[in-house]
Amino acid sequence: MEKKEEEIKFFVTTPIYYVNDQPHIGHAYTTVAADILSRYNRMKGKKVFFLTGTDEHGQKVQSAAAQKNRSPKEHADLMVENYKALWRKLNISYNAFIRTTDEQHKKVVQEILQKLWEKKEIEKRTYSGWYCTPDERFWTGKDLVEGKCPDCGRPVEHIEEENYFFLMSKYRQRLIHYIEENPTYILPETRRNEVLGFLKSQPLGDLCISRPKKRLSWGIPLPFDEDFVTYVWFDALVNYYSATRYLAPALNGQWWPADHHLIGKDILTTHAVYWSTMLMALDMPLPRNMFAHGWWTVEGRKMSKSLGNVVNPGEVAEKYSTDALRYFLFREVSFGLDGDFSETALINRINTDLANDFGNLASRTLKMLQKYFDSEVPEPEETEKEMQALAEAIAEKVETHLRYLQFQKALEEIWKLVSYVNKYIDTNAPWALAKDPDRKGRLKTVLYSVSESLRFLSLYLHPFIPEATEKLWQALGFSYSVSEANLKEETKWGRLTPGTKVKSLKALFPRIEPKQKPEKGEPKMEEKENLISIEEFAKVELKTGKVLHAEKVKGSKKLIRLEVDTGEKRQIVAGIGDSYSPEELIGKTIIVVTNLKPAKLMGVESHGMLLAATDSDGKPSIVTTERDVRAGVRVK
Repeated sequence: MEKKEEEIKFFVTTPIYYVNDQPHIGHAYTTVAADILSRYNRMKGKKVFFLTGTDEHGQKVQSAAAQKNRSPKEHADLMVENYKALWRKLNISYNAFIRTTDEQHKKVVQEILQKLWEKKEIEKRTYSGWYCTPDERFWTGKDLVEGKCPDCGRPVEHIEEENYFFLMSKYRQRLIHYIEENPTYILPETRRNEVLGFLKSQPLGDLCISRPKKRLSWGIPLPFDEDFVTYVWFDALVNYYSATRYLAPALNGQWWPADHHLIGKDILTTHAVYWSTMLMALDMPLPRNMFAHGWWTVEGRKMSKSLGNVVNPGEVAEKYSTDALRYFLFREVSFGLDGDFSETALINRINTDLANDFGNLASRTLKMLQKYFDSEVPEPEETEKEMQALAEAIAEKVETHLRYLQFQKALEEIWKLVSYVNKYIDTNAPWALAKDPDRKGRLKTVLYSVSESLRFLSLYLHPFIPEATEKLWQALGFSYSVSEANLKEETKWGRLTPGTKVKSLKALFPRIEPKQKPEKGEPKMEEKENLISIEEFAKVELKTGKVLHAEKVKGSKKLIRLEVDTGEKRQIVAGIGDSYSPEELIGKTIIVVTNLKPAKLMGVESHGMLLAATDSDGKPSIVTTERDVRAGVRVK
């Protein structure tokens, strides 16, 4: 039986980045995410189309080019190299780089416009509204904030002119129904709810898709009216489809629809609403998923040129290594939430996870093979069943997590094997076994098992840290690249052949020594496990909350549902029924974690968590304030 097309192909896109921007950590985040998914699916044996590129039309490009006395195309040709250079630096394995100035893309845009025009999905009308030139977007008077653009805060100008409109409004109800019927169409769930809230709370207007040439000449001319060019967002969104027509690898059948559109949360509406309704009007399939990830702040502050805290990912990769940056971005924060970047947190991840846990495991294993078995993989006397089961089981778990873009959870699963093998080495002490001739057989089993686990780790971690895993794979004696390995075949225990010659390996992730060291004679802090940095702790938002109402959760002895005022009303479910009746909780001022992801307990949604201590009797005691404090005060 032939495989279904979706089982053999994988199509992922990043946004096309605005050519005038300088690439920053947000651009890198989206693109590395797409790269991880692409590398993983190639190793699964799928044919992959990974598309990225640049958005090169519009007012800002035309203005910037004029200031530098260049044509818009000359300006775009220079600026696009910023992205291509960074993607090389970050080891991005894209299949195609689309530019909206490509002649083939222009033709597809005009073809789609003509089709919509003939279907009477576009009409011409006079429009009067407020226009933001930097955002190239019209606003109504009620949209403005203090008379300025609600997105960028800059001045707007009133414009009245004829333009062409895509009749987007008539697809509102159909789009609502589609999103509700397809729960994974927009992820994470919070973003899906945002789009549904937007669609249900107000009428959906029609979309102005043109600009008069007398005001803007740098764009794709409308095929049915040469006096107008295409609105930059309409032009840009079409890239996801147009690329399949002239840039995609050969495939029996069509590449469309995409499996994932990866985007930042700031451009969710344009994708989830504009692009979806455009495809509906064209009678084309919608992409299988749009995933809107969060933003990165820098040490708790929004990135800004004026603050001078914009993170240059190329410089970070140069200083700490590309793999270290890639790993940090996807281990530090759950994809979909906002994250905070700091060099301290990055160094902690490098030293703890990459240098101590993974890098040291690889280094000491290869050194022991060299020392005790003349750099050959020994023949084991038995199979370590527990280690085998753990190593093989990770494949299915990683598959599940990456299907839903849960990169952090996938890495956590892989790290369970890293931790297990390190503990296994310490417990079995190969250096002690080597001193006892009667235990040579046990030594062979131990070092084979550890070496085989390194093979598994090379496979699982390759999409995330491709350079380090390729070095380890080659050191384990393989003649082909780890990227060529098939995950289905290779994630079976025992594929590392005894007798294989291994090679020495320099430290994959050299430990980074902290800049500040204690003065001579200064006492050192006692080392503890599971310490967190001040930056990590700063992410936890604690506020005072006044309990307004409390009641037992039906069917539970311990759970109580509380309505709490933390500056805003929220519902919290807590397992404190053994210690408190609902009545005695009302009026108390408690401490609440207010920035937790919502969770359901016995079907009741909880938006936060109260602080409590549990003594030896097993009964919780909630944390309250010593004196009366108003609700919503930040706890510091």
